[in-house]
Amino acid sequence: MEINKIRISHNLFAAILCAIILTLLLIEIILNLTPIIDRDALIHHLAIPKLWLKNGGFYEMKWAAFSYYPMNIDLLYIIPLYFDKDFIAKFIHMSFGIGTALLIYQYLNKKISRIAGLLGILIFLSTPMVVRLSTEAYVDLGLTFFTTAAILAFIRYRDGEFKEFKWLFLSSVAMGLALGTKYNALIAWFFLSTAIIFIHSKDTGEQWKAVKCGLIFFLISLFVFSPWLIKNIMLTGNPLYPLLQGLFNAAGIPNQESNSAIGTGGTYLGIFKMREALYGENFWETLLIPIRYFFQGQDDMSARYFDGVLNPVLIILSPFAFMTKSFYREKLFFTCFAVFFVLMATFLDQPRIRYILPIVPILSILTAIGFINILSWVMNRSNQLRPVLTIVFFSIIIVIMSQNIFYIKNYYQKISPMNYVLGKESRDDFITRHLHSYPAIKYINQFTAENSRIRLILLAGRGYYLERTYEDDPSMGMDFIRGLVAASSNDKTFQNYLHSLGYTHLLVRMDLFHRFLQNNYSPGTDELLTQRMSKTMDVLYKKHGHTVYKINYSP
Repeated sequence: MEINKIRISHNLFAAILCAIILTLLLIEIILNLTPIIDRDALIHHLAIPKLWLKNGGFYEMKWAAFSYYPMNIDLLYIIPLYFDKDFIAKFIHMSFGIGTALLIYQYLNKKISRIAGLLGILIFLSTPMVVRLSTEAYVDLGLTFFTTAAILAFIRYRDGEFKEFKWLFLSSVAMGLALGTKYNALIAWFFLSTAIIFIHSKDTGEQWKAVKCGLIFFLISLFVFSPWLIKNIMLTGNPLYPLLQGLFNAAGIPNQESNSAIGTGGTYLGIFKMREALYGENFWETLLIPIRYFFQGQDDMSARYFDGVLNPVLIILSPFAFMTKSFYREKLFFTCFAVFFVLMATFLDQPRIRYILPIVPILSILTAIGFINILSWVMNRSNQLRPVLTIVFFSIIIVIMSQNIFYIKNYYQKISPMNYVLGKESRDDFITRHLHSYPAIKYINQFTAENSRIRLILLAGRGYYLERTYEDDPSMGMDFIRGLVAASSNDKTFQNYLHSLGYTHLLVRMDLFHRFLQNNYSPGTDELLTQRMSKTMDVLYKKHGHTVYKINYSP
């Protein structure tokens, strides 16, 4: 009878977990039926593949540093773009999140139980950053899937005492695909390449075989990654462009300077000085960013607070995975990877939660194990203590996990998809509600010549919906404005400079335009530049703070 009760409780808990997971996926499906409004999709992940399709194949865009990034996932997005179903790109990205969740389930189900596997799925998929990315046409979930696959395949290879080569091969291929998805995978590649040699040598005592094993992993990964390296060598002379600009000279390519990116060759302030200058943070606040990720993350492009949200449960419960000695070496390996990755991604690049996403599946595994360990400890207490401890434990978990529920609720309300999904809101109205530049872009598409050349000013490169040729630059138009100011000494000089650039129209976000001039130039510069522009350009359209200028080429 007691066994039957335990079995019923186990099945009921599994059913509840499945119901919650399916509800979460249903919410994401509804959100994914809406048009594209995601920041980096509008700038990069869909914008570049769309330009490739428009031009009949690959072509170089020297003004866009991100067009030189590896694009394995972006290539998949060409398919829905070709059929004019761009929203399907969000489902493609979501599928990589589901795939990662299934990898977590497979590992935990094999090592512990079905409940642990389902718990791992729920912890991962309900993490706010994962929820958001599952409804955006980005690439980070693809990177996370391939990195997780590489790690778990290596675990299988180690479990088989390094005799089943197929697992090393799969790990290598997965790592190569991760490298071809995003440069952040370089951190995981370095860690796994060295870890394989160290662990193989330690477990077997055969150093040369360990080196051979690590070299095979490295070379296979490199081979899978190599098409993107070759492309960049041919275009810029730098295989990892725009990284390592201090080592490689990219002839004919503008230097993409950065104050925070890895090895660009620009003036690198360093993360401590940069965050002190921008946000007034002291040394200890910056040093604690790897912990702050889990407590202070915010959405809405909040660069100070890492442009994303995690849940503290990921680091609160993870240490409890070590309550038992079972598969201790794997848990230690996971911890070393997570610590190494988060430190490297934080202090060598801009602190963004998206950039550390490959540690989330690993922490989800450790968190699920920690949960099971604590629950087992509670169940083994005396009959008097067990009910109290059970209530306390689940109350704490509910409070912590409620953050995910509130995030999902608020995020859903922010997007507000149902009117569009039910046909009560038009596509144009939905996009305009989230993208204030869209009416101006729509005007350009409808009322300008097909051979027009549009220069974006302070739109952060969001050109996806433009049907005309457009350009931007790494400064998002600030360098363009500096050029206009420098040439504004008289009308003729200004006109000649503007005409030399070859653009037919400007699309300007006006509030940022005036703010930039007021913050960087002496009083009167804003008025003078506006005067020069009025004599050389016509205002064709103005709405929601965005203005379309037509450049006059007649004398």
